[in-house]
Amino acid sequence: MHHTDIEKLSSILIELYEKMSSWEHAVVKESGLTPAQMHAIEIMGHQESLRMKELAQKLGVTTGTLTVMIDRLEQNDLISRKPNENDRRSIVLVLTKKGQKYFKEHHKLHLVANQ
Repeated sequence: MHHTDIEKLSSILIELYEKMSSWEHAVVKESGLTPAQMHAIEIMGHQESLRMKELAQKLGVTTGTLTVMIDRLEQNDLISRKPNENDRRSIVLVLTKKGQKYFKEHHKLHLVANQ
């Protein structure tokens, strides 16, 4: 690939990211959540449960950063912490019924946007 091709590709990727980010912010604004919180709910919606470390890796954040987010989502009754049935030392995260509702509503918007 030539230098100019790489610059064009980089420019296209940045533009795509900015458009997706702008769309995501507009969609999430109605929920009262931040885009990062909604992203966590979106990931959780595709899983039965995840350990904190697994969700942190999927979001690209530290477990310390994630703890603050999960605390807020738990306060809003969107995610709950449950003991891990396979490892008593571990906690897993699961969506509550309210969290599942948020996921389904948000996921529908993703599906509509892709049509």
